[in-house]
Amino acid sequence: MSFETTKKIKSFGGEIHKLTHESKVLKCQMALNLFIPATSKSKLPVLWHLGGLTCNSDTSLDKNLFHYWAAKYEIAMVYPDTSPRDSNHPGEHDAIDIGSSAGFYLNATAEPWSENYHMETYIVDELPKALYAVYDILDGSNVALQGHSMGGHGALTLYLKYPELYKTTTAFAPIANPINGPWGKKAFAGYLKTKEEWPKHDATELIRAYNGPKVDILISIGTDDQFLHKGEAPELNELLIENFVAAAIESGHGDEVTIYELEGYDHMFEYVGTVAERHIQHAAKHLGVY
Repeated sequence: MSFETTKKIKSFGGEIHKLTHESKVLKCQMALNLFIPATSKSKLPVLWHLGGLTCNSDTSLDKNLFHYWAAKYEIAMVYPDTSPRDSNHPGEHDAIDIGSSAGFYLNATAEPWSENYHMETYIVDELPKALYAVYDILDGSNVALQGHSMGGHGALTLYLKYPELYKTTTAFAPIANPINGPWGKKAFAGYLKTKEEWPKHDATELIRAYNGPKVDILISIGTDDQFLHKGEAPELNELLIENFVAAAIESGHGDEVTIYELEGYDHMFEYVGTVAERHIQHAAKHLGVY
């Protein structure tokens, strides 16, 4: 696979490479951003950031400036897109929680999405293999994940499914138990052929059954996150982080999950930017640069 560099932008001493490429897995052109910090090293650890609903490859790059901290610790960052684009499936652009911008980092098995909505394979296989082959400076053996909201769901599930690929993961206000939340139920009902498939893409169910290497997961959440729906409508809670924590404790992984709460903060990018340093430092520790 080859990449077209549409633009290079100097930032915090390093460079942002704005890239496009043709994905065989997704059957369309995809865009992404790659940040390469200034360094004298021959190899750099890599941190992938997975975006949330309504986001694309530019959203978190522009709004949260994670690469300020990545530059400090000499970590390369990859910002992939959140779904295929312009596949012309009926209703693809009609909702924020299924279709474009809402790939949920899984491989769809139900038509019409099964034709090309294969974000899991794209993120863990096709895109990293291509990037690491083209950019020699990226150390594909020293990689971490993070994500926000739907991207937090992706970061948790992919880390627990493929612990051999990632040193650690962190999640900003993740959708942690989608089989029991409105967003997840709608997306999974659309993307997956049978309900029996749902737990395979749910972080709470994955950690409940997890028996791999010891994990180290950081989750942060604002206490005023509007998607917690405290009190008046708990059945509308989209995140259900408490279910993830309970499952981790139940399966003996309770001491491997850290929850950091920010008093008074909501779900949005101001919250994410406020805790960005904490998340990058967590990744840096596991990547051996902090």
